[in-house]
Amino acid sequence: MITLKNIWKEYPIDGEELFVALRDVSVTIERGEFSSLIGPSGSGKSTLMHLIGLLDKPTRGDILIEGKNILEYNDDEISSLRNEFVGFVFQQFNLINKLTVLENILLPTTYTRKKLSYNPTQKAMEIMERFGIASKAKSYPNRISGGQQQRVAIARALIMSPSLILADEPTGNLDTKTGKEIMKLLAQLNREDTITVLIVTHEKDIAAQTKRKIEIVDGRII
Repeated sequence: MITLKNIWKEYPIDGEELFVALRDVSVTIERGEFSSLIGPSGSGKSTLMHLIGLLDKPTRGDILIEGKNILEYNDDEISSLRNEFVGFVFQQFNLINKLTVLENILLPTTYTRKKLSYNPTQKAMEIMERFGIASKAKSYPNRISGGQQQRVAIARALIMSPSLILADEPTGNLDTKTGKEIMKLLAQLNREDTITVLIVTHEKDIAAQTKRKIEIVDGRII
């Protein structure tokens, strides 16, 4: 589904000096995978995540989405593809406190240019019911628990029916019990809804729960 070929990512520092974040990285994510991207701080995993999530472009190399080189797309086309193709889940939840739970979940639908084949509000309510947070639809994020906030974030990631869920340290702000519940939910989405899930983490016990581990050290896949 996603192929990165010979990816380099370099950042200029101190004039002409370059910091190399990724070094000739090639990796493929197949449709339906439940995978993790693991590496210590400074390994390049966040940079690689941004490229997979279409949030950034490489210095050199190619990124193929279902065989199409997205580097040939303009910025508007990449933005539209990102909104429809990938759903993001973050450690900090990234919810907007002035919006209700329902409004947060519906937010991605307000940015799409395509005509949706479903009623977004109805779909949001169905997801909330499935996640056990339907009663919180009119609540605000700062009035619900961390575990509930992360469920809202996952629901928001699902509202556009993405092919990929990209979860960045999704259990990092949760206690152990709630973290296990969130991992169980992500695994369930992968298994029952055949959604590709990639979890970015530095925790070995989290990576061990996925079916495939992609390890990165010093900007290289090892």
